[in-house]
Amino acid sequence: MSNTLLISNIGELTTNDDSGGGRLRDAAVVIEGDRIAWVGASATAPAADEHFDAAGRAVLPGWVDSHTHMVFAGDRTAEFEARMAGESYAAGGINVTVGATRAATDAELRANLERLVGEARRWGTTTMETKTGYGLTVEDELRSATVASDVVDAVTFLGAHVVPSGADPGEYLDLVTGPMLDAVAPHVSAVDVFCETGAFDAAASARVLAAAAAHGLATRVHGNQLGHGPGARLAVEHASLSVDHLGFLSDDDIDALASSWGEWAGGTGRRGTVATVLPACDLSTRMPLAPARRLLDAGAQLAIASNCNPGTSYTSSMGFCVATAVLQMGLTIQEAVRAATFGGALALGMHEDGWIDPRGAAQPAVGAIRVGARADLQLLEAPSVTHLAYRPGMPLTAAVWRAGIREV
Repeated sequence: MSNTLLISNIGELTTNDDSGGGRLRDAAVVIEGDRIAWVGASATAPAADEHFDAAGRAVLPGWVDSHTHMVFAGDRTAEFEARMAGESYAAGGINVTVGATRAATDAELRANLERLVGEARRWGTTTMETKTGYGLTVEDELRSATVASDVVDAVTFLGAHVVPSGADPGEYLDLVTGPMLDAVAPHVSAVDVFCETGAFDAAASARVLAAAAAHGLATRVHGNQLGHGPGARLAVEHASLSVDHLGFLSDDDIDALASSWGEWAGGTGRRGTVATVLPACDLSTRMPLAPARRLLDAGAQLAIASNCNPGTSYTSSMGFCVATAVLQMGLTIQEAVRAATFGGALALGMHEDGWIDPRGAAQPAVGAIRVGARADLQLLEAPSVTHLAYRPGMPLTAAVWRAGIREV
């Protein structure tokens, strides 16, 4: 039997377990091995091998960051300065990072990825996805996927990021949906496409999504970031796990995202397409904030992610994203925390036991503190999660457990 750890005297415990209202006061959690073994009131907590006194502070699930682009090399500070001086964002800046990434060694790419994951872990992120998409050749996409699969929890193939400089769009699409996808498929769990003006149109995006499905891979979509477009609709039509960005949505788009869930409730019934918002990116690109409030009110399932990347959102701080969602997007703190934990797990298909990690192993659910889930928790230097927005930008993470092991 594994050692057990009791975390008691928790002032406020956010569980994301709807059956218990989602929050408990004066609570306790028991961890056994890498899983949650018991949740309840401190006064009735069972004995354990070890004890940690939370001293009245808040505990919540570790952040689940479901959208990042962290396999890269180089710097795009000049592009950021230009945007701050008034230039508008366009997808073409991606090619700057492509050149630097192709020139980097595997060791350099891995070291940078591990650095970024370490930063995120220190501030409460316990589950991370990352995408390829800065190689855009068979060789470079494959090595990006291979490097990522050794470091993060989920790897997404994004060969359909942009058409590389000088390439023929039709020939490149053939490459992405053929030899490139064949090469990376064993190392990824999903395929993404940047469905935007300047990247891939509706027909090309649909072809990418169909090719992914033919390989038995899940899909997601970058959509509705730069203007009104077909991304959200395509994601729903192809039963994608998520559609991400969403700064420009029509009422019909929102209704489609909400309706995609049918009778789903907490994991039963048909699942739909998660609406993933990326508030740090919206701020950095000076684009409209995604209508998170409207999406939730319509009944959509919402995720919040960092979009950590060198061009448009060079942060892995999920706390910052949560604070922005509360202060500027109209969410309550509880809604924002849920979107950044359980919502991210839902967007990655990791909300239920048995999801497969990049090493081929079945894993327990993440994003919630309930019996059987992976023991991913963070302790705040604060009595409640409200302080994440009440004290924006403050370093409130006091401790982090991932799979039952204290890492911070």
